[in-house]
Amino acid sequence: MQLDILTLFPRMFDGPFDESIVKRARERNLVQLRVINIRDFSQDKHRSVDDYPFGGGAGMVLQVDPIARAVRSLKGEGDVRVILTSPQGRCFNQQLAWELAQEEHLIIICGHYEGVDERVREALVTDEISVGDFVLTGGEIPALLMADAIIRLLPGALGAERGAVDDSFSGSGLLEYPQYTRPEVWEGRQVPPVLLSGNHEEIRLWRRREALARTLERRPDLLAQAKLTEEDFMLLAEIERERERETGSRGCCKASTVV
Repeated sequence: MQLDILTLFPRMFDGPFDESIVKRARERNLVQLRVINIRDFSQDKHRSVDDYPFGGGAGMVLQVDPIARAVRSLKGEGDVRVILTSPQGRCFNQQLAWELAQEEHLIIICGHYEGVDERVREALVTDEISVGDFVLTGGEIPALLMADAIIRLLPGALGAERGAVDDSFSGSGLLEYPQYTRPEVWEGRQVPPVLLSGNHEEIRLWRRREALARTLERRPDLLAQAKLTEEDFMLLAEIERERERETGSRGCCKASTVV
């Protein structure tokens, strides 16, 4: 994959792309990363890339010309997904990360100031993406977040290919089950005995049940879209009965209300 990031602050990417999984993916040539300074495509001696908005108003707006020159110099003749980080875009999630990981070439434009000239959206951008309903100083952190989520899904990036499928929000759409390692007992807290049993089927069922229970407790909204099997519905019924016994009130957190 070729991943290009257009930004006014390229030094914000120093470090994060040279560590951990992203670094290994680069070393294995799974991804070629380029961080490009939009100012390099300005044609004025001051390297200006922004100006006051027509019609008045506070702040500055990124100009279309430098961004267009940058995007066109990178994409060549092929079809390329050009992403603008924007609070007006669709929300980034794991499903979208999987979708983007299938592309051969991505360009991410980091929004800034009061936004970009609307003609950037009209003529250059294929996707507008938001990382959440909150305000940041610019699109650099969202670009880092998206790049990390996408790169770790590339074949060979994790080493253990099953890892990406078992992550929260992946595969079945559930949160991940609890994980443990040594020591078996820590400050009186013991690893669940089933994980030490060596019985692979019991371990599989325990993990699935815990993933369902954790999702039901913390993100019940995910269950409405999750890929559930008959076994899952049976496990959810068990979870519900167990919760009813614990609370003493029937109908609490019924699986039928969220799936």
